[in-house]
Amino acid sequence: MTETIVDPTLTARDRCDRCGAQAYMRVILRSGGELMFCAHHAAAHRDKLTQVAERIQDETNRLRS
Repeated sequence: MTETIVDPTLTARDRCDRCGAQAYMRVILRSGGELMFCAHHAAAHRDKLTQVAERIQDETNRLRS
């Protein structure tokens, strides 16, 4: 049996660790930590984040709806 991990949707309570704006990306690190980023900082650091991430929950598409 395969377990599916479903991350809870990010809300207005979730804040960017860089600037404090609403977070639209959650990065689960291989080291076990978690970081959250607004769309701006997620885009600015995307390449580096993909190198250190175990999993990325990207909800930046919600801004285009």
